[in-house]
Amino acid sequence: MNWTLVMSPAGRPDGRGRPAQRGRPDQEQPLPDPDQEIGDGADDDDWDDEDEQERDSLTDVPGGVRLQKVLAAAGIGSRRYCEELIGAGRVEVDGEIVRRFGARVDPQQQVIRVDGRRIPASEDLVYIALNKPAGVLTSMSDSRGRATMADLLGDVAERLFHVGRLDYDTEGLMLLMNDGELAHRLAHPRFGVPKTYLAEVTGTVPRDLARQLLGGIELEDGVASADKFRVIERLGTRALVEITLHEGRKHIVRRMLAAAGHPVTRLVRTQVGPIALGSLRPGTTRELSVKEIGDLYAAVGL
Repeated sequence: MNWTLVMSPAGRPDGRGRPAQRGRPDQEQPLPDPDQEIGDGADDDDWDDEDEQERDSLTDVPGGVRLQKVLAAAGIGSRRYCEELIGAGRVEVDGEIVRRFGARVDPQQQVIRVDGRRIPASEDLVYIALNKPAGVLTSMSDSRGRATMADLLGDVAERLFHVGRLDYDTEGLMLLMNDGELAHRLAHPRFGVPKTYLAEVTGTVPRDLARQLLGGIELEDGVASADKFRVIERLGTRALVEITLHEGRKHIVRRMLAAAGHPVTRLVRTQVGPIALGSLRPGTTRELSVKEIGDLYAAVGL
């Protein structure tokens, strides 16, 4: 069966054994002022607080960073563009709208939002999407010498958490980050973050399979149900199906489909919450955009 996703041979990240390379985010960030570079604009000490037009109750952090500088460093846009956002009342710090260009904040401790979406204010935070090939362990090391995600991530591997796991033979989207709170919430079943998979299954798929999976399949450790299910393609005694669920139990997709009489021969995760695998090649990574990170925060209530 021909799949539209670009895959690689098992155990070889990109079909040629090369290490992962960063791609570009799939989604665009807000456009900065075309006449102003991010590094341009007034220096921190060029602002006179007495000249600021509007005060608020936010207490400046001693030794903190100017708010527009934090926004620009996060990739929102140029300093001038960020000042326009602040002036328009589109920026919040710890839940309070701030219109002062010179407000000093602590990006390590304070929550900053633009248009209601939280931004990754700390420059130390890293958010990565990886297309894991089959034959790679969801681990940073292996005593048996098998390929791991560390082989694909290179120098950044030691300081990243992986959000959930994928089986050794399962391919597709993995999210990795050093934002511990976000990673925990994304992986915890309580927050119900949906994951979507493409599965190649055997057996003639009946029309009522969707009803069975949505209604719940009895497994040895309890009932499991899908949130969404559809048949993408039928080809004789095989089929390509798409299933979405927020369950986090081990081998849950394979076990559900096998219990329904349709063992999985190939499985690819294509989406985690609002983040899609897209055209990311097997064995490669890309950094998440500011918008994507904000969408992840929103998905888990941060």
